[in-house]
Amino acid sequence: MKAFIIGLIIIAAAVFAIIPREIIGFGLGWGDDVLAFLRGGAPVAAILLGLVAVFIGISDIKDRAEARKEERE
Repeated sequence: MKAFIIGLIIIAAAVFAIIPREIIGFGLGWGDDVLAFLRGGAPVAAILLGLVAVFIGISDIKDRAEARKEERE
């Protein structure tokens, strides 16, 4: 329950930070900064996820080759 309440507080704080002041009259107006961060971070995240997928694929290929060797013996 404690984690749930803390999560709601953090979500409320994030929404407060993103809301533009012009629309409601309060808020920090960080919406443009958040979008710029997401635009800059998306390619980096895609590269890192792609590298992880490649490493998992290589590991899978090695595991299959090892399983074939064990089946032959």
